[in-house]
Amino acid sequence: MHDPVVFAIGALAAAADVGVETIRFYQRKGLLNEPERPPGSIRRYNERDAARVRFIKAAQRLGFSLDEVVGLLVLDDGTQCDDARVLAEHKLAMVREKLAGLRQIERALSGMISQCKSSSGNVCCPMIMALQS
Repeated sequence: MHDPVVFAIGALAAAADVGVETIRFYQRKGLLNEPERPPGSIRRYNERDAARVRFIKAAQRLGFSLDEVVGLLVLDDGTQCDDARVLAEHKLAMVREKLAGLRQIERALSGMISQCKSSSGNVCCPMIMALQS
């Protein structure tokens, strides 16, 4: 049987592709346990800790907040797929809502820029006027 892989905090951070301060931040937030420090030694982390940090970062890349990640970590045993799906569906709805808002902003800015291009020589900028009204 192989000995478990153990990491000091710097090696854990490198294995999870994050900074040491990220590890400490996750510990302060309760997302990652801080192992006991043996007398005269340093704290040691294992591969499960590295996997947990990678999980947190992957969830964040999908747009989950740290509070939402806590909810996902509770479901980490793999038996609660329906609950995880509901959380993902809610996140997807929020993303789609944000995208719709961004598309509206895109159309408004595009229209303002077009007005600016077509009104060369005017003393008043159409875009500034539109923002003032």
